[in-house]
Amino acid sequence: MTLTIALSKGRIFEETLPLLAAAGISPAEDPESSRKLIIGTNHPDVRLVIVRASDVPTYVQYGAADLGIAGRDVLIEHGGAGLYQPLDLNIAKCRMMVAVAGEYDYEAAVKKGARLQVATKYPQIAREHFARKGVHVDIIKLYGSMELAPLVGLADAIVDLVSTGGTLRANNLVAVEHILDISSRLVVNQAALKLKYDSIQPVLDAFARAVTA
Repeated sequence: MTLTIALSKGRIFEETLPLLAAAGISPAEDPESSRKLIIGTNHPDVRLVIVRASDVPTYVQYGAADLGIAGRDVLIEHGGAGLYQPLDLNIAKCRMMVAVAGEYDYEAAVKKGARLQVATKYPQIAREHFARKGVHVDIIKLYGSMELAPLVGLADAIVDLVSTGGTLRANNLVAVEHILDISSRLVVNQAALKLKYDSIQPVLDAFARAVTA
């Protein structure tokens, strides 16, 4: 019975490698240099599928992958339906922040009750945050670089992931509000956990040991 793990390229994949190694799994190829979307491992019955980060929960939810690793941001936006989330892996850490152009007085705008234009890739997170604050917003969904939106007058503020803050500083933007801390989590298809328990549980246990170590 084949075990399929959904991963995305980049930082999450790199920081997952030690966890996979702890479970005795090593990829046969590097997805950054390979064009393959399905990558074998040193176990003939374990494979990795390389998908867009935002698609990981969907592949796991519908059983195309048995387990996967996705950021908390992605899981909130997805809704997490049908997913078992047993473990925060404490990898790919960053923060979800509100940021504005350096000269924009965000606090004054909020106090005055202004209706804000907010650009983001994360409409669910943004909507919930501003609703809790009682701030009226129009959400503008973007897929590319958020930092441009305030600079050209498309939005008053952005909601985006911030790691070092270097991109914000380079574009004369400042983070003005912390929304939540983000890290990546292990997600498991609930049906697969029952059907493939003997294959999945050792992986969960190895990941858990590696995280606590």
